Amino acid sequence: MQMPSPFHAGEVAIQQPLGVADRMAEFGRRVVRDHMPDQHRQFYAQLPFLVVATVDDRGDPWAGLLEGRPGFATSPDPTRLAFSVTPAREDPVATGWRDGAAVGVLGIELHTRRRNRVNGMLRDDGGALALHVEHAFGNCPQYIQARGLHALPDRDAASLPPALHGERLDAATTAMIRAADTCFVASYVDHDDGFVRVQGDRLSIPDFAGNLHFNTLGNFVLNPRAGLVFVDFSSGDILQVSGRVVLDFDAEEVRFFQGAERLWHVDVERWVLRRGALSLRGDTSEASMNSALTGSWEETDARRQAERLREQWQPFRVVQIDEESRVVKSFWLEPDDGEGLGLFEAGQHLPVRAVLAEGEAPTLRTYTLSVAPSDGAYRLSVRRQGRFSSHLHDRLCVGDIIEARAPRGGFTVDARQTRPLVLASAGIGITPMLAMLRHVVYEGLRTRRIRPTWFVHGARDEHERAFHAEVAALAEASRGAVRVVHALSDPGPTARSGIDHDHVGRVDASLLASLLPLDDADFALCGPPGFMQSLYAGLRRLHVPDERIHAEAFGPAGLQRDDAPSLAPASTQAVPVLFSTSGKEARWTPESGTLLELAEARGLAPVHACRQGMCGSCSHALVAGAVTYAQAPASAIAPGQVLLCQAVPAQDSPSIVIDA
Repeated sequence: MQMPSPFHAGEVAIQQPLGVADRMAEFGRRVVRDHMPDQHRQFYAQLPFLVVATVDDRGDPWAGLLEGRPGFATSPDPTRLAFSVTPAREDPVATGWRDGAAVGVLGIELHTRRRNRVNGMLRDDGGALALHVEHAFGNCPQYIQARGLHALPDRDAASLPPALHGERLDAATTAMIRAADTCFVASYVDHDDGFVRVQGDRLSIPDFAGNLHFNTLGNFVLNPRAGLVFVDFSSGDILQVSGRVVLDFDAEEVRFFQGAERLWHVDVERWVLRRGALSLRGDTSEASMNSALTGSWEETDARRQAERLREQWQPFRVVQIDEESRVVKSFWLEPDDGEGLGLFEAGQHLPVRAVLAEGEAPTLRTYTLSVAPSDGAYRLSVRRQGRFSSHLHDRLCVGDIIEARAPRGGFTVDARQTRPLVLASAGIGITPMLAMLRHVVYEGLRTRRIRPTWFVHGARDEHERAFHAEVAALAEASRGAVRVVHALSDPGPTARSGIDHDHVGRVDASLLASLLPLDDADFALCGPPGFMQSLYAGLRRLHVPDERIHAEAFGPAGLQRDDAPSLAPASTQAVPVLFSTSGKEARWTPESGTLLELAEARGLAPVHACRQGMCGSCSHALVAGAVTYAQAPASAIAPGQVLLCQAVPAQDSPSIVIDA
């Protein structure tokens, strides 16, 4: 007979929408025990403190620290954890530390990041309280800040200042919460390093990818009350708060907080501040890698502000220039106006503009960002091929200013997908692939599940191949989830097989077929038009579904797809057009060309870059009428928008009104 799931209804209510309830039920039956394994018993006995959670007489949960010399907690048998110390009298945890009370215990060793949890009931075992185990399990250490702790000499607890109590947060308690890099949470139902924002008496805490147990959040579903304890390990100050919880899975801030998956709030109702109450001291010796993969409230607020400026040109300062190959340079950009970076997805491109010569109007171009959103900066990796790119290569220096608008484009990747991903590129087409690879690895490290990925890139020779070391480092960080193949079509005499390249020749469908099964993979392609079309055709001949092939091209034409959607016919008659923002009217005829060309003929200068329907820079609102395209644009078109560079009036559209 199968054991029931160890997770209660609140935990399951969060697991189910994520599609993990069945998997976690099976997993929980293996790892959530009704006793402590020997290693857990030994672990608790060596700790100088435990985090404990109790419920007071009012039904409010409190979290606190129970400390003593190592050995103050012992396990006489696998079902019991006995304590030789009790919470301090002024500790609010003490109210719920009594015979017959439900208690939660977290054992945590900060210098190793190891931790285990145990829940149960306190019972009087011959004059001393012991926890009788109901659930015991290991707990995820990924967000723990490593600390080395030392104990102060013995001291008289009576010499400590009296505890401070309050119902509204004041300046001192607010400052302590904002400065904290670690908090512990208590929650319960009847049956961590967190980045905490303070707004009045409300604490807001982002929730990041974890073990999918949802023990704490699941408790909140059934009983929205929490106790939090903040510890200042440099002073020994302990701040404990208790209040009511609000879960917010659809918070706007989640879009802007790097790595956050949901948000929860605590409306503080009571707090206790005990100065110097902890006898242990220590500083952060090593930050959690997973915490480093997340954002902060400051960055979140900056991103929200930048999003409001999305359609404006902003100044960016060049802070670093890297020579990636004989023909490619990278330019690192940071906002120069005090605003943050706008939201973007890996694979999108950045519209930039610069004055190339005195007296000229600014020239606009788009370049794909070669970084992921988690990198916290913009990086443009530009191949020298034309006047604008030569200007960047030859004249742009560290400290110079270049203008940019928010990134855009629909050539992106889903790092959470489990299906294998093939990133195939040639030449400067490596830039979106590099951004996607960085994103896949970052998201995989953050969520502990890296999407299986092939990174296949072709260059002429080893001198024109860029980002070799960076790609190798990402592959190594992926712990085998990313495999890399470098192809050189014309390697030089010093090129080393297996080091400088893995394949001699071009990247084509036969090469990909030799690397992996093609029937269950997603393909992202980027490079020169000939490379793109040839590789697409080869994959289609090998029966790869059209919808599994995602592509972006640089050049005069987008990819010609076998299953391209049929487009409405263009008007064969003259159509009146109103550019409503400027108030200018025009009469379109088949000889007028695109709506962008019509606007320019009327003296307007709409923003544009590629003029090929790829970058999305010329997107404007279509107020009235219907348009069509000679070829489906590569850039995604939002509802109610039109790409002027490719659009013409559709047949039978009596008129067109465009917000331009």
